Amino acid sequence: MSNTPINPDTLFKPMGFHQVVTSTGNTTIHVAGQGAFDTQMKLQGKGDYKVQTQKALQNLSLALEAAGATPQDIVSSHVFVKGLNPDVSAQVGQGMMTALDGKPFPIHATSLIGIDALVHPQMLVEISAVAIIKE
Repeated sequence: MSNTPINPDTLFKPMGFHQVVTSTGNTTIHVAGQGAFDTQMKLQGKGDYKVQTQKALQNLSLALEAAGATPQDIVSSHVFVKGLNPDVSAQVGQGMMTALDGKPFPIHATSLIGIDALVHPQMLVEISAVAIIKE
């Protein structure tokens, strides 16, 4: 499978994501929104955007693995953030940069979306994604 990032000269050059990603492959994987829950459904990182982002991305990685994919196969994602503001955005970014054993989560087309609430009252971050693999 091949993902090709595109950052056109006619758009701003984003830091940490791509404006467009094209993919070749034949299996599309849609991962439901992942939060910062452990296997016992206990929320991790209460009140901490960075920790919740890291755990949500780690859970996203585990979901991809179950479908035969890796984070490098992600084409796009939606990051839903409760109470989004510049400081919170920076904390989420820090979580993304250290999510995989201190290493950054692979760059792909992403949207950071501010919301009022998530399904769990203490949940701050939820991340869904689409990945494409070649079988």
